[in-house]
Amino acid sequence: MSLTVRMRQDYSSKELRRLASRSKDANQSRRLLSLAAVLDGRSRADAARMGGMDRQTLRDWVHRFNAGGPDGLFDHWSAGPPSRLSEEQKAELVEIVQAGPNLAVDGVVRWRRIDLQRVIKERFGVDYHERHVGALLKKLGFSHMSSRPQHPGQDAGVIAAFKKRMARPVCKCFVGLVRAVCANVSGLGQSPAKMELRALRSS
Repeated sequence: MSLTVRMRQDYSSKELRRLASRSKDANQSRRLLSLAAVLDGRSRADAARMGGMDRQTLRDWVHRFNAGGPDGLFDHWSAGPPSRLSEEQKAELVEIVQAGPNLAVDGVVRWRRIDLQRVIKERFGVDYHERHVGALLKKLGFSHMSSRPQHPGQDAGVIAAFKKRMARPVCKCFVGLVRAVCANVSGLGQSPAKMELRALRSS
């Protein structure tokens, strides 16, 4: 470093190593060990190499350590920009998603991101990208689910009756097949009636 930053002296290298061994944060531990090496008289280049960083990064962590002590060596991630929707608007959006679209008004039978993008812009005046709408829905507790396509005129009663009607011939054909097999093997010492009963039970 062209200008060496002096470290605070209220922590010894032994104390920093003890804190590093107790820390549950790997990044804080390696930074503490690098600073302990500096206090032991190692060169800043060697100390930086021990912590897997360059000399400029070590200099930055020295500043953080001088200002905040060991707690200053934690990673502090930015929360990002504030949401453009208020909490009240988010609650209203949740109700909109849960209620589902109105086919006559919205023109769709289920919400898509592009549909909600339009709804958010019309109701709240916020123009989100379609991908951000998906991220927002995930934060609000929704997950993407694709339902099996279904014709609007499909009748559940007709479907159930069709399944029952198709099941009967299959059962009759199976019973007929069992009887034919029993008739062919009737010479093996078992009566066809018993073999048929055993076959039906096993099915």
